[in-house]
Amino acid sequence: MARIDNTVTDDDTAVVLGSGDVPVLATPRVVAWLEAATCEAAREAGRLDPGQTSVGTRVDVEHLLATPVGGRVEAVADLTHADGRLLRFAVSATDGAGRVIATGEVTRVVVDRERFLARVPRDAG
Repeated sequence: MARIDNTVTDDDTAVVLGSGDVPVLATPRVVAWLEAATCEAAREAGRLDPGQTSVGTRVDVEHLLATPVGGRVEAVADLTHADGRLLRFAVSATDGAGRVIATGEVTRVVVDRERFLARVPRDAG
C-alpha cells in the first residue's frame, strides 16, 4: 500500500485545469494523485523489474467531495489483484479531516520502458 500527501494549490483547481469554473480541487488532479500512488504501490510491491514501468490503462474514480485551496489530501493505493503484467489497485483520497473525497479503482500494465517508448507514434498529427 502506498500513501502520498498533497496540499491543494491554485494550480490544482478546476479553474486552472479547465475542468470547471470553481476554485476547488479538480477531478483530473485527484486522478493524477491517485495514479501517482498506484505507481508507488507497484514499486513497493516489487512488481517492477529493472527497465520496467507501469502504464495506466483504466481509471474508474468517483470524486465525492470538494476540497479548497490549502486543503490537505492523502492519496492511497492498495494492490488488490495481479495477473501477470496486469495490476489492479483500490484507490481512495481523504482530506485533512479524514473525509473520503474520492474512491475507485485503477488498472495498470507492466511494460518494458524502452520497448514501450519505441512503439509511440512519432507524428501524432
